[in-house]
Amino acid sequence: MYEIKNLFDNDDIKVLTTLGCFTVIEYQRDLSVMPEDAQTAYFCSEMNVRRRQVICDVGKSNVTLQAGAMQWSVGSVAATTGIKGVGDFFNKAIRGSVTGESAIKPEYTGNGVLVLEPTYKHIILIDVADWNGEIVLDDGLFLACESTLGHKAVMRSNISSAVAGGEGLFNLGISGSGILCLESPCPREELIEINLVDDVLKIDGNMAVAWSQSLEFTVERSGKTLIGSAASGEGLVNVYRGTGKVLLAPVVKPAH
Repeated sequence: MYEIKNLFDNDDIKVLTTLGCFTVIEYQRDLSVMPEDAQTAYFCSEMNVRRRQVICDVGKSNVTLQAGAMQWSVGSVAATTGIKGVGDFFNKAIRGSVTGESAIKPEYTGNGVLVLEPTYKHIILIDVADWNGEIVLDDGLFLACESTLGHKAVMRSNISSAVAGGEGLFNLGISGSGILCLESPCPREELIEINLVDDVLKIDGNMAVAWSQSLEFTVERSGKTLIGSAASGEGLVNVYRGTGKVLLAPVVKPAH
């Protein structure tokens, strides 16, 4: 038996959203401030630079985390590697090496509360069912998910997307039924959602946060010819072609 006080009943903490087993909270003020940090803390609060945390109800669903994301837990919560044999270990190691994600993502089971490390980034909760059960993430955005979801490496549609576009050749794909938790440099309110139906989206820069796996992703010249690309001043663009959705940041995301 346990009781948690001064968390949800704390007037400095605001619940931003709840979906599945995840609840996202935000600290309205940074009260642990020394005089030399007071000015920075004040302007951070005024500019929406606030600490946020994810709270997981493990009794509702097992949870898979990015390695190192757990801060504390209470109740009968147990951590496992999530590895189901030697073959599964090698598959996850290979996937981690090509996507840049941690090879081993711990899985938490049982019945209790799991709290993740605080972050100044924005937390976005996504129901993968809204993406026809398959979504691809930009590098470094995965934070947590319900363990009902599967992970795999998704290869770009052409090698030039890795070489010419300055991107990796693989991205992390999430599939199945469950809730996904992303750590984003942009709040959900600023993200633009593009719905394509047998159409094309071209983006000049690394601005896509996530996209449907059904979309073909390539890097192409902005113009039909080299001269046309040079004249437009754009050069190479990321192209998403087909039917599906893209979550788009309003500005180019910083390097991870």
